[in-house]
Amino acid sequence: MSIASRGAIAPTGGQGAPTGGGSLVAAAPPDLAAIDALVDEVAEHAASWAMTDAAARSDLLQQVINDTMAAQDGWLAAACAAKGLEPGSTEAGEELFSGLGTFVRMARLLRDALRDIAKDGKPSFAGPVREAPDGRLRVQVFPDGAFDRITFPQTTAEVWMQPGVTRESLALGQAPAYADPIAHAGTALVLAAGNVASLGPRDVLSKLFVEGKVVVIKANPVNEYLVPHWSSAMASLIGAGVLRIVQGGAAVGQHLTGHARIDEVHITGSDKTYDAVVFGTGPEGQRRKEADQPVLDKPVTAELGNVSPVIVVPGKWSIPELLYQAEHVATMLVNNAGFNCISARVLVTHASWPQRDAFLGALTQVLTRITTRRAYYPGAGERRDAFVAVHPEAEELGSGPDDALPWTLIRGVPPGRTDDICFNVESFCGELAETNLTAPSVASFVDAATDFCNDVVWGTLGATVIVSPSSMKEHAVGEAVERSVANLRYGSIGVNVWHGLSFAMGSTTWGAYPGHTRTDIQSGTGVVGNAPMFDRPQKSVVRGPFRSRPKPPWFATAPESYDVMRRFVAFEAEPSAAKIPGLLVAAMRR
Repeated sequence: MSIASRGAIAPTGGQGAPTGGGSLVAAAPPDLAAIDALVDEVAEHAASWAMTDAAARSDLLQQVINDTMAAQDGWLAAACAAKGLEPGSTEAGEELFSGLGTFVRMARLLRDALRDIAKDGKPSFAGPVREAPDGRLRVQVFPDGAFDRITFPQTTAEVWMQPGVTRESLALGQAPAYADPIAHAGTALVLAAGNVASLGPRDVLSKLFVEGKVVVIKANPVNEYLVPHWSSAMASLIGAGVLRIVQGGAAVGQHLTGHARIDEVHITGSDKTYDAVVFGTGPEGQRRKEADQPVLDKPVTAELGNVSPVIVVPGKWSIPELLYQAEHVATMLVNNAGFNCISARVLVTHASWPQRDAFLGALTQVLTRITTRRAYYPGAGERRDAFVAVHPEAEELGSGPDDALPWTLIRGVPPGRTDDICFNVESFCGELAETNLTAPSVASFVDAATDFCNDVVWGTLGATVIVSPSSMKEHAVGEAVERSVANLRYGSIGVNVWHGLSFAMGSTTWGAYPGHTRTDIQSGTGVVGNAPMFDRPQKSVVRGPFRSRPKPPWFATAPESYDVMRRFVAFEAEPSAAKIPGLLVAAMRR
């Protein structure tokens, strides 16, 4: 998740940046000796953690779930206050789901995976396992039982494996940290994100329970107000000596990345953050990057930025379908005020689609109705100004508090202008561009859009394809869409559902498409999530219905969704049939 890409806008700290933020008050010098003591405390537990069996680890995760549910009210209140969200509102429900619910769900899935390991030696997964036409394995991980079918109706998810993974090696490669725990022992530093409250804690769970490392997490200055709540939620991990939480700015981050007892680093931030950590800053850092001479000689994983594309496959949509998809795309933009690496950034449409203008008009109307939100993330105004300077025709939509920025829509960016800021820089604010491609048929448009996303649009984290069932019934179009899903070089792909759901699910993987080098890191390297603990995933594909009824509670336009999300988080903490009626009634009465 990033601030800027390809250098068009100067970074202002990044979600995972070891930088200080915009305070005008001089901070006291960090107590590096005290930080060293914390690192030593954790590192001393690396070997014993490696030998802690799966059953004992699952018990710790159960305690994490219990403690998070006890801490949720204070955690949510702090996040809402920082982001200017009204308690009990739809926006607060969104924060509850993304900021806490996704962490609780991931903790539960990993708890269940560890119970499987304790019993059978490997995590279970839903299945089946299929082969794509090119031989890549496609492993279905969702739904995994009746509860999944109820909470996410008509939704499926697969993890596609890298070429060369066979059914035999798939099973053998699962949960490698449990097959050879000593070889995976070590101490990981997590440089946490500043935007989504659950990101840092989720990274902690991945490092501890999937990869077998003890963890030091440095909070981002933007949301370090969450540290007391993280400390309460993960008190059992702190008490076990396998986690320490550190606060501070640039000096602390730099000290930790170079610490002798830190074995590896995980970054959630921008590609500029990654470059600063791995190669250093300024002209010398640039020289080192060009020569591939890193200053940090440790393994580094990273979840970085993306100019997230949404391919809109033309079809004959009804007015309710058109309005639904306008709300869908608007949600992809306004979630968390646009401060997401997974926010929709480029709409790719067909120039000859008869309903193109109607769809963009509906999107404009939806954005006009959605209240703008506090621009809490540093540098948002400057980043937005950079886009408007290049595109003065940008539409400013919506209204809200004085500390908010308007939703910004830029229509008709010429696709041939491949160096345009809209295709090359992640704005990291409430900005969305649209480009339209000329193609002789719908199927050829899908192929052209796939190539455009792969070859022009920056980043490889996530992409969404929207296509109606009637279009999929056309043989050539259906084949083109499936070809697109297979060929898109993105770590997560959503078909009729925002690719952000791949982040939320936890059983799917979340991270860049594999293959980036450290001198061209783009959206990063490595994955988090991955509750089945696959060792060679390539991407995740989530498919949903073209139109859900009732409207999903995570839509920005869903009325009174807070109660639904409250019940959903409680359900995710411990699913049971007794909780289903209340959840369904809350969802239906909106």
